[in-house]
Amino acid sequence: MNYITIKDVAKKLNVSVSTISRAFNDKYDIKKETKDLILKTAKEMGYRPNPMAKKLIQKRSFNIGIIIPEFINGFFPNVIIGAQEILFEKGYQVLIAQSNECYETELKNVETLENSMVDGLLLSISCETKNTEYYQKLIKSGLPIVLFNRVNKNLNASKVLFNDYKWAFFATEHLIVQGYKKIVHLKGIDSLNLSHERARGFTDAFKKYRITITKDQIIPTGFNIEDGMRVAKEMIKNNDIPDAIFACNDPSAIGAMKVFKKHGYKIPTDIAFVGFTESKMADLIDPPLTSVLQPTLDIGREAAKLLIEQIENKNTPFIPQTITLNGQLNIRESSVKIECTIQ
Repeated sequence: MNYITIKDVAKKLNVSVSTISRAFNDKYDIKKETKDLILKTAKEMGYRPNPMAKKLIQKRSFNIGIIIPEFINGFFPNVIIGAQEILFEKGYQVLIAQSNECYETELKNVETLENSMVDGLLLSISCETKNTEYYQKLIKSGLPIVLFNRVNKNLNASKVLFNDYKWAFFATEHLIVQGYKKIVHLKGIDSLNLSHERARGFTDAFKKYRITITKDQIIPTGFNIEDGMRVAKEMIKNNDIPDAIFACNDPSAIGAMKVFKKHGYKIPTDIAFVGFTESKMADLIDPPLTSVLQPTLDIGREAAKLLIEQIENKNTPFIPQTITLNGQLNIRESSVKIECTIQ
């Protein structure tokens, strides 16, 4: 494909390249009829401005990198939608990469986006990410980074979080108030702070009601349907069936529900379920799953706003901000005893 340059337009009109440049940049020292002729001719010839050249002059790419751990569940795609909404309004384009829960892949993605001259990064770390030395170096060099959902406390960056502790507490309290006695928590990936916060909320709900809790009631699991299925099979195999399960997220809850239903257990009569993250599947599974709604679009929007603010105020001292968002507990049939009414 042959690209038309300003030199080609200048040759066609027998004028200097500087005259063409002044017309394109709407300078005052060029006659209107000359400018109009140049713009008309350039359009007819199929000339397009070189966006990279313009970006190099401005020392900005107007590209933002977004790195997420996975695309399997609906949480992160929704966050991206929220972020794009804000970024597009401000004239930024988005480059998206996923780490597939792998630290090495995450680092390669970061390096690729850095080499692509992104103006900033929105980042949710993988479950393997413990070494933050490279991120520390990027932040120190002046690259704006905002962490969301999955964060590292030690990084001197702005963060957008969900109040995992509070809503795990409320979810567990809901099961306790319903009258379930033997309640277990399917804990998320142990390396992530949000998993610990949800487990802490689970534990503190029992403390409020002065109910003794044992270590066996918190089971290391994972975030996928297969993780929930695996734990449920172990419970059935060991004949150790709880009254209720509060899962770290919807997929693990749904995976466990599938296994128990397959083995003839009735939900919630024999075993109740509460999930987390309010996925689209929550309202589609039978019975519908009680779940904590997280404001995914707002997480993306707030992260994008923080990043733009940092990019556009590079000359002012950077003070990291932390925004913590709230949600709601959507109560459905999976956790409500027959004699109780859904609120």
